[in-house]
Amino acid sequence: MIRVLLVDDQPLLRSGFRAMLDAEDDIEVVAEAADGAEGVALAREYLPDIALVDIQMPVMDGVEATRRIAADPALARVHVVILTNYGVDEYVFDALRAGAAGFLVKDIEPEDFLHAVRVAARGDALLAPSITRRLIDRYVTEPFRAGVGSGLAELTNRERETVALVAHGLSNDQIAERLVISPLTAKTHVNRAMVKLGVRDRAQLVVVAYESGLVTPRTG
Repeated sequence: MIRVLLVDDQPLLRSGFRAMLDAEDDIEVVAEAADGAEGVALAREYLPDIALVDIQMPVMDGVEATRRIAADPALARVHVVILTNYGVDEYVFDALRAGAAGFLVKDIEPEDFLHAVRVAARGDALLAPSITRRLIDRYVTEPFRAGVGSGLAELTNRERETVALVAHGLSNDQIAERLVISPLTAKTHVNRAMVKLGVRDRAQLVVVAYESGLVTPRTG
């Protein structure tokens, strides 16, 4: 059973998301919060698998809530998925750096929404294509942050290849097919890269890959 925490200051949106999620046999909404501070407290109380967090809320916004959840060792298994509207890119980038596992736009189709929750519960990065495009564009045009990706030198060539493919949105199965290895070996490469780079999930690998210059749209 996938346990979900809803964090959004709009009751109607929470009700709509809850209705969709609770109608599924393998998903359960365990709690709801109206702001980020309440969301962090409920995450500690209920230990959900997924926290669906609105990015703009009173009291504490989604970026700070994500940062606090990601920094709490007791919540290491909680995957934060940000709920966002188009046009809030600056918050999206900040939330990725804070530890969000991915993003969904609020006008997503119901079947895509449910699929996304299941993908995030498996620990896979979840980046809406439109947001990923802007993410890439921004990292290409802005200077790389000092110190980002300093652990790249510790990666093997195959691990670097794997990180690059993760940054391009490939799943473990797709990486395995591309590199002619087993899905288990692909997963092992991803996990080892995360440990060496000190990141908590695949979304963070995407950040490191672009901010370090390992991957750009021009180099593929």
